[in-house]
Amino acid sequence: MVDAHRTFVIVGAGLAGAKAAEALRSEGFRGRVILIGDERDHPYERPALSKGYLQGKEERDSVFVHEPSWYARADIELHLGQPAVHLDRAARKVVLGDGTAVHYDKLLLATGAEPRRLDVPGTGLAGVHHLRRLSHAERLRGVLATLGRDNGHLLIAGAGWIGLEVAAAARGYGAEVTVVEPLATPLHAVLGPEIGRLFGDLHAENGVRFHFGARLTEIVGQDGMVLAVRTDDGEEHPAHAVLAAIGAAPRTALAEAAGLALVDREHGGGIAVDASLRTSDPDVFAVGDVAAAHHPLLGTRLRVEHWANALNGGPAAARAMLGQEVSYDRVPYFFSDQYDVGMEYSGYAPVGGYDQVLIRGDAARREFIAFWLSQGRVLAGMNVNVWDVTGHIQALIRSKAPVDREALADPSVPLASLVPGEGA
Repeated sequence: MVDAHRTFVIVGAGLAGAKAAEALRSEGFRGRVILIGDERDHPYERPALSKGYLQGKEERDSVFVHEPSWYARADIELHLGQPAVHLDRAARKVVLGDGTAVHYDKLLLATGAEPRRLDVPGTGLAGVHHLRRLSHAERLRGVLATLGRDNGHLLIAGAGWIGLEVAAAARGYGAEVTVVEPLATPLHAVLGPEIGRLFGDLHAENGVRFHFGARLTEIVGQDGMVLAVRTDDGEEHPAHAVLAAIGAAPRTALAEAAGLALVDREHGGGIAVDASLRTSDPDVFAVGDVAAAHHPLLGTRLRVEHWANALNGGPAAARAMLGQEVSYDRVPYFFSDQYDVGMEYSGYAPVGGYDQVLIRGDAARREFIAFWLSQGRVLAGMNVNVWDVTGHIQALIRSKAPVDREALADPSVPLASLVPGEGA
């Protein structure tokens, strides 16, 4: 029952938290909604931080989830620039950094993740950057423009999605770029060597230098500024700025101190939640990058650090907080834009979990769909410069049915015809 006397608190004012607050109101909740964020900026979306905004193609105001005045109109109480420092589950209250205690009837933790830090000498130099927050992107945008103007050199530690997107942005400004990656290809742990190699070729053609099979051991500087980077194979690389793009860690400190069940780092980390995004405490929910959720479709516990998970997970958590039946089983989805290549990825296919990568289309021209298969069943699909196919790819994943591999590889065969029940 919708109750005007109840208070729902959301800790974490990112996309997931903002969309949860919006959904509570659209579902008719008339009680207090309190949204707490440790950044001073209003809730914003993160993809542009490594894409359009970082490239200088989008303005700052374009990243916000809602215009600032929306929150007052929706009667959402904002506590911005205030970290939540303590969760008292017995008293059902959250304590903020300034000592304010906020009571809740239901609580949603949307605390997100934070960039992993390099553990090498020299990380305190002024030219060492991370990219997670809007303030990081503002600073890095200026750095890339300066590097491009002055023929400067950016060194990126890590060839994951953030590292590659920043590399593309830096090349767009004209900066020199070197990427140091311990594995054999970019995106090796996400896409495997076959497709990872294609992204490596794309960046190499655009002037990015890769140094595979190595790790940073030291950032060399003088007068507080970066001069070079050394790697564990004895190499030294010139650098005027360094980006640490070695992944993100879920922000679980608040939940851990409160005794909520967690998932260990070896299994992806995060706050353990069920399919309704409920934690081990029935009045506390978790969503977004911090939540390790049981996924009904995939039959495993999964923590997803992507925009679509925040966008869709926030409203799902809101409905669960209101007592509705929720089984959050969205197919994981993300997208990336690098140079003239755009892609969308749907599904879940960890390295070692599939037995074939099948290509449909022309990989040489970068107009194709890659499918990751296990025993003839589609686990994941990535469309590269091929559009309006995500729905069919996700339907194939959901069906869990063996597919005709020859037909799947043939671009002349409509994907819809391969989905059970959709017909030719």
